[in-house]
Amino acid sequence: MTEINKLALSRVPVCVTCGTQYPGVEHRDDCPVCRDERQFVGWDGQRWTTSAEVAASHEIRFEDVAGVTTLWLVPRFAIGQRAFLIPQADGLVMWECLPTVTDAAVERIAGMGGVQAIAISHPHFYSAMLEWSEALGGVPIYLHEADEEWVTFDSPFLRFWSGDRFQLTDAVDLVHLPGHFEGSTGLLWKNGPRPGGSLFPGDAIQIGMDRRIASFMYSYPNAIPLGRKSLTRLKAKVDPLEFKDLYGSFEGKQMIGDAKALVEASFVRYKAALEG
Repeated sequence: MTEINKLALSRVPVCVTCGTQYPGVEHRDDCPVCRDERQFVGWDGQRWTTSAEVAASHEIRFEDVAGVTTLWLVPRFAIGQRAFLIPQADGLVMWECLPTVTDAAVERIAGMGGVQAIAISHPHFYSAMLEWSEALGGVPIYLHEADEEWVTFDSPFLRFWSGDRFQLTDAVDLVHLPGHFEGSTGLLWKNGPRPGGSLFPGDAIQIGMDRRIASFMYSYPNAIPLGRKSLTRLKAKVDPLEFKDLYGSFEGKQMIGDAKALVEASFVRYKAALEG
């Protein structure tokens, strides 16, 4: 990453409410992600910051969570999602993205062997994906083509995949889990970090506070449920997947050891609730 590109990306607009970065512009009047009914404009109106400002006031925290290296911003910023580093033979896969990049985080990741690819579940977590790609050496960013309309810039690093499943590495597949977004994606780590594998579903499957129940929403902040047809479609995508563990989007949200059975029971519970 050249210093010119790094400086430019660190100064482009970043939405304070959702953390989406908008490369290629110096000013935006509004944030398309927050205008959508799945998200919201902050109560005090549309506000902007920059990646450089966020990096100056926040730390990227690294922690091993049930066998997976996890990253998040402290203090919490915007949506507050976490990112994951999945070790593979040819380098790490970064799953999800954060709204800023720090030199300390990039140095630490380099010491872990570097990143071979970035993959992201849906537009709410696109955040600073181009800045991360540049900082990590121009690594490709994998997104489902059904969400291409949400990408506001052109880059040679973007890779749009299609269909139900895409093999990213020998042990990692991207799986299509539509509902929350048409292109919502999960990452299936088929043999890790423990035997039986793990699923990282983004917001397609949201783990509840007791960590034994999951839910499936069109909009989480605005409490718009996923309808019957979308639920049936999502369940048909999840049923063939084999996994023991489930790693959710937010700190502390994981199901370890019996996740597939808990998700299956959650589909039954949710359907019963829809039927009243």
